[in-house]
Amino acid sequence: MHNYQRIRDLREDADLTQKQVADQLYLHLTQYRRYECGESEIPLNIAINIAKLYRVSLDYIAGLSDEKSGLTKSSLNEYETILIHNFRKLDPSGKGRILERTEILLQTQKKSD
Repeated sequence: MHNYQRIRDLREDADLTQKQVADQLYLHLTQYRRYECGESEIPLNIAINIAKLYRVSLDYIAGLSDEKSGLTKSSLNEYETILIHNFRKLDPSGKGRILERTEILLQTQKKSD
């Protein structure tokens, strides 16, 4: 899926017209239409503004992820940030052990609830 299709889908999901989005992005309607139909590449600053408008990640806009919110630091608390940072440093075996341990912890937690 191309990023222009994603911004169109986001706009339609938000029940906005092209004109409304263009106005919110301080763009001329013709230019916004070109982005949405794929006639023009979306500059980074505009992509950032689109991501902010719809509260989605740039990775989603760019088609690099199907997760709209992404895993940005702003969406993670301190413990989650540390956990992910440390997890990424582990070799595959260590990552597997962490995943196994979290499953055990979740099962233990379910039994105590």
